[in-house]
Amino acid sequence: MLKRTHHCAELRSADVGQDVVLAGWVNNYRDHGGVIFIDLRDRDGITQLVFHPESAEAHEAADRLRHEDVAVARGKVVSREEGMANPKLPTGEIEIDCTDVELLNKAETPPFVPDEAHKVGEEQRLRYRYIDLRRPRMMDILRTRHRVAKIMRDYFDEQGFYEIETPFLCRSTPEGARDFLVPARLQSGNFYALPQSPQLFKQILMVSGMDKYVQIVRCFRDEDPRADRQAEFTQLDLEMSFVEADDVMDTCEELMRRIWNQVLDVEVPAVRRMPYAEAMDRFGSDRPDLRFEMELVDVSDIAGQTEFKVFTSALAEGGIVKAIRVPGGAKMSRKETDGLAEWVKQFGAGGLPITKIEGGKVSTGIAKFIEPVSDAIVERMCAEDGDLICFGVDAKSTVVHRVLGELRVKIAQQLDMIDEGQWEWLWVVDFPMVEWDEGDRRWKSLHHPFTAPVDADLDKLESDTGAVNSKAYDLVLNGSELGGGSIRIHRPDVQQRVFRLLGIDEQEARMKFGFLLDALRYGAPPHGGIAFGLDRIVMHLCGTDNIRDVMAFPKTQNGADLMTEAPSPVDERQLQDLSLRLIGPVTES
Repeated sequence: MLKRTHHCAELRSADVGQDVVLAGWVNNYRDHGGVIFIDLRDRDGITQLVFHPESAEAHEAADRLRHEDVAVARGKVVSREEGMANPKLPTGEIEIDCTDVELLNKAETPPFVPDEAHKVGEEQRLRYRYIDLRRPRMMDILRTRHRVAKIMRDYFDEQGFYEIETPFLCRSTPEGARDFLVPARLQSGNFYALPQSPQLFKQILMVSGMDKYVQIVRCFRDEDPRADRQAEFTQLDLEMSFVEADDVMDTCEELMRRIWNQVLDVEVPAVRRMPYAEAMDRFGSDRPDLRFEMELVDVSDIAGQTEFKVFTSALAEGGIVKAIRVPGGAKMSRKETDGLAEWVKQFGAGGLPITKIEGGKVSTGIAKFIEPVSDAIVERMCAEDGDLICFGVDAKSTVVHRVLGELRVKIAQQLDMIDEGQWEWLWVVDFPMVEWDEGDRRWKSLHHPFTAPVDADLDKLESDTGAVNSKAYDLVLNGSELGGGSIRIHRPDVQQRVFRLLGIDEQEARMKFGFLLDALRYGAPPHGGIAFGLDRIVMHLCGTDNIRDVMAFPKTQNGADLMTEAPSPVDERQLQDLSLRLIGPVTES
């Protein structure tokens, strides 16, 4: 085989006259009056090869090449004829006048070619992922992913972190998402679990005196995939000893500054911080998108002056009425607003009261019910003619916040109000430590049970649990949570108290977390950390909202790998080795 000398994106006009050897895949084939042109592609780009009839053997071999054949060619770099340069290619001013070509592997007719992947469905692309990955777009994404990982490793090495691997075969400690279970062959009847996070191990590393730990690690959660979530994902995980929340946030902020600068040449300013309560009150979300307005405004006092039963009934039960102003939203049709009213029901709303502003007054929708307070509504909302006012109303403020928080994003997308070239960063801080779960009738951690409460709130742990804030922090970018972390509990007595208020008694705590409780008894330093979704970071950098675009081998929405056809049945011998027997599908009652 001819030995490759250059990649397919390297050569320029300055290389004219060089003898070169290129290798790759046939991206395109053209015969122009006996002169054959072939675009040869590798992971870096495309170079045009030209075969003249005078080089009979090479010309004959080139005539047999077709899409996705693997070939290697030798020739001389020449300038393209005047007027024939291709400004869309970095190599567009030159071509290779080939004297030799060798077919390395003949490809069958592919189900699609990389240049036309956009014409086929995602399932087809995932089934033939090795062809889909040949697309320049996918090459660029994976190149960016590699670059981001390298920037991370270089940065943390400079900061004195050790990269330490933690186990993939762990103890199952179900708290939130389902674990992926792995039967233990040598201990019949027992199971490992694949880690949802290295949380406990990185805390143990801090107890061990490692001081600064970092890892780019694979994690697993057996939950329904979404556009920005997969059951198998990668996160940047880190932990630091003898720190406070500001130390962790400052370290991570500088990392993001370096990534965005080196990858996109974008400067990240000092990231503002917003308490959780303010984020919920103003934006209805703990991950608010700040690229547009439409803040939530409390109009409960005004709504209480009406006789509109939707408002008065909710207020009588201790609820609230809030509203958002949609600039120019009056142009939305009845069909569109009715569609939104139906859409918000998935978030607990009974409907979506709306009105439009015309001539400085409310008009259409619920206008007749709120006419007496029209002026007050217009003034409170700073509304102008042509605006749309959407109301959220419920006996529970959490429902109102969620409905309007989701709605403001939906409308902003629908009305093209978002500047996609804008970057709005935010640290959300001062999270409540717990939230009440009506279904299970108990307190649940808002982050996880190892998050430290604010020192000043320790005395309220048992007496006023819902009012306890935690030392937690989330980094949000354009309405997407990039990562979340906290200062951890490092005292065993505090950890036991938190377990108790979460309904984890001493026996259960010992069974699930005994090794952590023991470790905390033997000199645990104050410590904290954070985990970032690497996949989500790359999604932002590459401008996609589909996590499958930034993973080499993703799963479908139902967790299937179409290329390898996983998951798949196993034979009876494997089950016997694991002391397992299939009993059929399990249905939940």
